[in-house]
Amino acid sequence: MTRIVAIGECMVELAPTGPTAEYRMGFAGDTLNTSWYLRQLLGPEDQVDYFTALGADTLSDQMMYFLTQSSIGTDHIIRRGDLTVGLYMIQLAEGERSFNYWRGQSAARTLAQDAATLTQAMIGADIAYFSGITLAILPPQDRERLLDVLRQFRTNGGSVVFDPNLRRRLWDSAGEMTSAVMAAGAVSDIVLPSHEDEKSWFGDTSPNATAQRYAEQGADIVVVKNGPGQIVTITNGELSMHTPVNVADIVDTTAAGDSFNAGFIASRMQGHNLAEAITAASTLAAQVIQFRGALIQLPSS
Repeated sequence: MTRIVAIGECMVELAPTGPTAEYRMGFAGDTLNTSWYLRQLLGPEDQVDYFTALGADTLSDQMMYFLTQSSIGTDHIIRRGDLTVGLYMIQLAEGERSFNYWRGQSAARTLAQDAATLTQAMIGADIAYFSGITLAILPPQDRERLLDVLRQFRTNGGSVVFDPNLRRRLWDSAGEMTSAVMAAGAVSDIVLPSHEDEKSWFGDTSPNATAQRYAEQGADIVVVKNGPGQIVTITNGELSMHTPVNVADIVDTTAAGDSFNAGFIASRMQGHNLAEAITAASTLAAQVIQFRGALIQLPSS
């Protein structure tokens, strides 16, 4: 049995149901999306837990119910009586998405206020998974606290997996974002960046440069997603390239990277080698982007 704890923010999602202005309410968020797909890919003996903070209102209760019904562990979720959950709306144009967010009263922004609570949530875990968005929603002192706990978790034998998921609008400055992301890379065993984002904010001239930068920061494995382009990996200093699954009819790219991450992590947890894990990750992402919304039920589940 393997236990993975994902750390981040689950939000209310308003996703378009078609070309007209009609929306469906659901629950999603980058680390939650990865947890959802991990739960479908892994066996019943494996544990997928989610660590966040929710309110004590009806929406928060509905979110808690959704997580429980999805067989995602909720034992360590914090409840805040004076806060609620965030909300975002997806807008689509030819398969590409843009977002509007409302998260000022999100309880998830308080998830790292207490080191003991964070540490307790990760006791017995094999893997801790978090993202740049997890970092972005936290006050600076809480961000440092989370990284300290993850550093100790890694020192104690746990594996830390990080998706930089750069979202400039969530940060006070580009410099704050890039500094925090590189600090997170330094406590991580596996880093799963997207070259398009990294090129914009770090000036990387190629996916190879992105991979090398995180490898130099101390990551054992770096997997650089690159849309339809070649996926570049560095494993213990060895560079390799992989061809992703081609998708002719893209419907919605929401959760493309999140599902890729789930496919990669699950495959590695199941003992597959790097190339096999990349294939599994790319295949899953190709499935997901042919449907609307962040979360789809996989045919094999």
